[in-house]
Order: sequence, then C-alpha cells, then structure tokens
Amino acid sequence: METKTELLFRGLNASDMAVMCVDPLADLVLECNETLLELTGFSRDQISAMPVSILFANQFPSLVAFSQACIEKKNSYTNELNLICADDGTRPVEVYGSAFEEHGRTLLLFTLFDTHYCHKLRLDADATRYHRGGLMEWKRIEEVFSEFERENQLILNAAGEGIYGVNTEGVTTFLNPAAEKMLGYSAAELVGRNAHEYIHHSHEDGSCYQMNYCPIFAAFHDGVVHQVGDEVFWRKDGSSFPVEYTSTPIEDQGRVVGAVVLFRDVSERREADRRLRAALSEVESLKRRLELENAYLQEEIRSEHNYREIVGRSNAIRNTIAQIELVAPTDANVLITGESGTGKELLARAIHEASERRTRPLIRVNCAAIPRDLFESEFFGHVKGAFTGATSDRIGRFELADGGTLFLDEVGEIPLELQGKLLRVLQEKQFERVGDTQTRGVDVRVIAATNRDLKADVSDHRFREDLYFRLNVFPIESAPLRKRSEDIPLLATYFIEKACRKQNKPVLPLSIADVRRLQAYNWPGNIRELENVIERAVIVSGTGKLRIDVPELTNSLLPSETLSEQQEVGSKLVKTEDQRRAEERANLISALKQCGGKVSGRDGAARLLGMRPTTLYSRIQRWRIDVTAFKNQNRDVSSGAESNLRAIG
Repeated sequence: METKTELLFRGLNASDMAVMCVDPLADLVLECNETLLELTGFSRDQISAMPVSILFANQFPSLVAFSQACIEKKNSYTNELNLICADDGTRPVEVYGSAFEEHGRTLLLFTLFDTHYCHKLRLDADATRYHRGGLMEWKRIEEVFSEFERENQLILNAAGEGIYGVNTEGVTTFLNPAAEKMLGYSAAELVGRNAHEYIHHSHEDGSCYQMNYCPIFAAFHDGVVHQVGDEVFWRKDGSSFPVEYTSTPIEDQGRVVGAVVLFRDVSERREADRRLRAALSEVESLKRRLELENAYLQEEIRSEHNYREIVGRSNAIRNTIAQIELVAPTDANVLITGESGTGKELLARAIHEASERRTRPLIRVNCAAIPRDLFESEFFGHVKGAFTGATSDRIGRFELADGGTLFLDEVGEIPLELQGKLLRVLQEKQFERVGDTQTRGVDVRVIAATNRDLKADVSDHRFREDLYFRLNVFPIESAPLRKRSEDIPLLATYFIEKACRKQNKPVLPLSIADVRRLQAYNWPGNIRELENVIERAVIVSGTGKLRIDVPELTNSLLPSETLSEQQEVGSKLVKTEDQRRAEERANLISALKQCGGKVSGRDGAARLLGMRPTTLYSRIQRWRIDVTAFKNQNRDVSSGAESNLRAIG
C-alpha cells in the first residue's frame, strides 16, 4: 500500500513547481519531483543521497529556523535560502513549506520557486496591472521620470553625489554616473529592478532591512522629504559603505509617483570623525595627566626643599657627584642612604636631571606620610567605587611618573604586606588600579632613599630581601655635614642669600668668627638644621650684623659614632679641637658655678680661671652661657669659691 508521501508525489510529479519532501530530523530528502531535478541539475539518486543541509548551500541556521517555523505554524515562507546546483553554482529560491504527520514522524513539504523567475513574474504582473489601469497612465509615469532625467541630465552627470529615481513600486527609473561608480552597478543593471533589494536590503550588521520600514519608500506614502545619515548601501561586490541620503517625493498632478534619492559616501568623513574622536580622547587623557602633573608640581613648588643645587667642594661631595654622573645616564634603580637632613632628595633630583628622563616629571612619594590603608591607592591609583570615598577614578604615582622617575623617600616605611606588590611592578613593569581588572604597563625608574639600616631590617624580617636587592642596584651614600665641614662656609653663604631674598633684605656678610663657630658644631640635624639656624639668624639680625645662634657644643648632641671616635682618640691621649673646646666650656661653667655667676672682681670666675674678664665675657657670649643661672647657687658653693679666691689672693 502506498504511503501518503508516495500518493502525494504521484500527483505532483508532473507539476511545474519544484517540490520535495524532507525529514527534518534525519536531514534527508525523501521524495522530489522532476521539476526540482531540472532546477538543480542533479539526478534523483544524487538528491536522495544528499543531506538537506548540504542541498541548501550549508545555510544550516536559516534552514533550521525555517523548518521550526513550518512545524510550529504548520506552514511558513522564506526567501533567504539558496539551492546548490550541479554546475557548482547556487540559485536563490523562495520556499513555501508545510508540515504533515506520517507514521508518527513529522515531515515537511517544500515548494520551491526560482527567485529570479518570481521577480520576472512580479514585473510582468505589475506591467499587466498598469496595462489594465491604462497604457496611457503607464507611459505618463515613465514620461515624468524621463522628463526629470532629461531636464537635469547635465546636473546628474556632473554631480558628485549619487542620484537615482524610483517609482512607487521601488523600481529604479534612472541612475547617474556618480551612483554607478559608488554602487558598482551600471544603469542597465539597476534600471527596471527593485533598488531596495539590490542596494538597501540589509542593515550595517547584516540583519534584514524590511522594505516597509525604509525611509525612501516612506516618501511615497507621506509625501515628505526624508533625510537619513546613519545607514549603509550595498555594492555589487557585496561590500557596504556608510551613506547619508535624502529621499524627495516626486508628484504628478497632485499624486506621488515616485522619489528621487540623493546620497553620498561618508566613509572618509566617518573615518575622519573616528580619528578626531580618538585624537580628542587622547588629548583629553593627556590634558588630565598634565593637570595632575601640574598640580603635583605646584604642590612640590609650594613644599619646602633644601636647595636646588648641590653646594660643596669637599671630597665627599665630589665623590657623590662622580657617582651621580656614572649612574644617571642608565635606567638602574638607585638607593640613597644617609641621615635625615643630608639632602637625599637633592641627589635624587640631580640624578633625574642628568638622565634621559629629564623631560618627564620626577614624582616624589613620602612613604612615611602615607596612611597604611592608602598605600596601594597612592602608588597604583583606584577606580570609582573601589572603596568608601572613591568617588572618581584616580591616577596613582606610578602611572603619573610613566616615562619619568619615581622618588620613594623613606622607602623603609612601606608596610611589609605591600612590599610584594611594589616588587612586582619593579620586576614586570605592570600593575592594576585598586578595584580594576585592567593590567597597565608602566616605564618608571625608581630612586629610593632611607635613613634606616635596610640590611638590619632585612635580617629582622621587617623588609623584604628581594625588594632590597631590586632597589639597591646602585647605592649612593649622602654624607653627613660633620664629615664635610669644609663645605659649611659655602652652604652658609648660600642659605644667607636665600633667606635674605625671602625676607626681602640685603645680603648680610658672614664673618670668619661665624664660620669657625659653625664649623665647631657637629650638626646632628645636618644641612636642614644649618638652614634653619641661618634663616633664624637672618630674621633676628634685622638689617644689621648677622647674629648666628650656634647650638651648644655638648657631647650629648654628638652622634654615637662621633662619641666612639672621641673615646678612641682619648685612649691615645689626643684630643680633637671639638673635644678641647667642649672641655674648655665645661671648665668655664664649673668656674662660674663656684663663683655664683660672678665674672670679674676679686671673687670672680675670670680670676679663678686666670684670664682677663673681657676674654671671659667674650667666651660667655660666644657660647651663649646664661650667667644668671649660677647666681642663686647654694651658699656652700659660694663659700667654697670665696675660700679658694682668698687662698689665691
């Protein structure tokens, strides 16, 4: 007994329509008629052996979607499929599909039409319809466009924009040379064909552009000029290009009979706009960066610096300058060690200014002044919302110093848990902002400074050993002022000039006695202390003589290494000038105590010391000793002093 499919195809085998029955789940062609064989050029055996997905030119997604629609709706239609042919070509087809059940399985019946043949039939139908409407009406509409083209032929040929005309059915009526050049179609290829199907069938992303939504055809219905600037036209070679176009309706005797479309290729303008936006974005980024750099530099200008030039001619300074000249041209990391106030930042600036990075900023980070929970944000920046209070994106100091130098002052104060992240940036030259997943590259030279013994910190596990070696590529020691006393006159003169300019005073002279007093002091606060002493002296001196108030020369102010040196010298029965002066001062104070603060006279300290009262007064003034502090000593001490004086008398 024949199946439903066999009975169906017995009746359809002689049909002029190409018909095939397929099993969508098995991807097989079960039956087909002779018309389908003629359409494809394949034999029946070839069709039967060929999967449906292959027969439809590997358009598997479209085929599945169409088959599903047929099953769900019982019938459907598509014009998006292509049928492969025996001559290795493809043929666009329109397919009507319907679903039916046989032996518990769902089969599909496809009726196929050659798209080009259908298009010809539609044109014939349109012609027949117009013919029925009156041959004169048909010719009159043709004459409207012919007259338009004839009257504007010179303009159409000379125009740089593409221009074409369409009637109310969307059929192309004329095409100017500029349009032919941009579209790749000749006028003969488009005239008489639906313009939308050839050049405006898809959106830029390839999705279908339905004709009833096209602004060009909307002009037929509303009689309004439509201007569009964000669509694409498609060329003959299948490529697209961005256009802006104007669709202007054409009226004849008060009735819209078509439209004229003027379009231009805006590819170059779009590319120029893209480059301009990219350039503006880069300019804005650079602007923000320069603003941050400018704000940072202004902050640096406002902050107090020791000085801008290295002042001195001692061997220690000459050795330091030689080291700077040696390391500056390289990109090696530098670790500057030394006591507080010795000018470590000045050395860092000198290295930066002598390097190839001098055109980029030197960014300073005072590691001792950053709260522990803000270290990472300060170094690497953060994005908006990364933590409470992060109301906007912020660039970190590493990113700000990109291409330049980063000076990490007091690097020993960096928390141990963050030293690993700093090490990673130094090794890989990459980092992420806090709260961000984007990895950013950075090119930064690091100069670190500390007054701590980082080797001891490494031994005590307070500083990472690998980070220490990464920073200590080229060590430089900033010598303390007591080891370069020959530089004190130059430094004092420099600070006097600086302070006088600041106070708007004439430059005050520095006497030899002042220099000797300055050199006699050990300066535990180093250069910073010297600058403070000089500035205070300029302030209290008014416009007269410079009055330098040198701190007391006591062993308690001397650094431990100096005391040890003194002990070593003392063991050899040799005293330094500082030791001798300290002993002399202590002896003078002892005499004043015994004399109750009295300087001259029979029971005065001058007689007890065996010197002139004027000489003693001079030394008391030089060492800034307050004699009134000794006038209220107990009477036992005074009596003892008087007894000693009587014995001397």
